[in-house]
Amino acid sequence: MAQMPSFHSLRHINLVSLVLCLSYCACTTAGAIYIGNSKNAPPKDYSLQRDGASRMFGVFNAISIIATTYGNGIIPEIQATIAPPIKGKMFKGLLVCYAVVFSTFFSVAISGYWAFGNQSQGSVLSNFMVGHKALVPKWFLVMTNVFTLVQVSAVSLVYLQPTNVVIERQFANPKKDQFSIRNVVPRLIFRSLSVAVATTLAAMLPFFGDIMALFGAFGCIPLDFILPMIFYNVTFKPSKRTLIFWGNSLIAIVSTVLSLIGAVASVRQMVLDAKTYRLFANIQ
Repeated sequence: MAQMPSFHSLRHINLVSLVLCLSYCACTTAGAIYIGNSKNAPPKDYSLQRDGASRMFGVFNAISIIATTYGNGIIPEIQATIAPPIKGKMFKGLLVCYAVVFSTFFSVAISGYWAFGNQSQGSVLSNFMVGHKALVPKWFLVMTNVFTLVQVSAVSLVYLQPTNVVIERQFANPKKDQFSIRNVVPRLIFRSLSVAVATTLAAMLPFFGDIMALFGAFGCIPLDFILPMIFYNVTFKPSKRTLIFWGNSLIAIVSTVLSLIGAVASVRQMVLDAKTYRLFANIQ
């Protein structure tokens, strides 16, 4: 699938990815509700854990993860600012994107926390197993994990595509057809290598939540909450006496602080997790 040459060629895979996302989130929510109401339900404890410093860093870590989560709409969000008719279409796409994000992530988060309390794992599916015993029917757990695996494979193509484009600018020939031997061979080699490297790193460093937090702090918070405010003030030059100027400035300043502290918190959490994780560890 990684050999598909452009974002446009991924449109059907994106549709399948959307359906799978809705499916596994629905399954995860239903599974959490099933476990929470079953006789095998684990004891629920909603009290806050850890000391003051760890709790504070945990808060900023969570903010960075949330920023990454809602940064999924960054592409249609950027395109929704350009000239009509694309602007209208991308704005509708952005609304659909956030509707999916709200409905899926909130349903999983709320049901998972209700069922497992402060023992909820970074991937709530990990809570569906106690030792080697599944708390839901095995076929249901297998189905949910298959949905998740295929969806992650599909959405990974979107995130790898910008890297692939940068690489191919160095090795492809724009004067040749994209499906010519001259362009297919380098694409096959370098895209296969990029998938292999990404997969190896993902398996080697099982810090999914921590890496999401790091991406949020360094990438999503600046792109979503800092640069747009600065660009607006620089481009449109609103009067310093207006609310919009100071509102944009305040958002940019607060977001900068959140980004810096979030970066420190995510790196700190990686260091803590490195004490218990090992390379290529089975996090289950």
